Amino acid sequence: MEKWKDNVFFVLVEPKESGNIGASARAIKNMGFTNLSLVSPPALMTDEARWFACNALDVLKSARSYPDVKSAIRDKAIVVGTSRRTGKRRGMILPVEQGARNIIERAQSGKIAILFGREDKGLLNEEVNECGLLLTIPTSKEHRSLNLAQAVLIVDMSL
Repeated sequence: MEKWKDNVFFVLVEPKESGNIGASARAIKNMGFTNLSLVSPPALMTDEARWFACNALDVLKSARSYPDVKSAIRDKAIVVGTSRRTGKRRGMILPVEQGARNIIERAQSGKIAILFGREDKGLLNEEVNECGLLLTIPTSKEHRSLNLAQAVLIVDMSL
């Protein structure tokens, strides 16, 4: 495995669906990563999470839980957010392919947190403010919202 991948942490903020947590763990492992962090996850990890994780139970079981975003990003050099929303007040926003190059370069020498927001409303403005960079995944104008695990796969596949 490429050493820089050890410095990339996929952070799911308040995930509601345990299936999405499991599917995200699988996506993370599919692309050669291992670090999954959960902010205020459901209290109980269900069979659904384990089924969706498939052969990535090691990633799922080693996931670290945090009470809030600040705790999850405390030791990270760079925090990258993901968002479908754009706007002047949201800072620097890059398409996922361009942002991925930036992440790979920075992960050579420091820990990177990539934040994924809630399934129903994404990242809150306060959480976006913690990010030095935002990634957006180009989608159809008719239906812009992606499933959480699909977004994780697209981002980690781009890295």
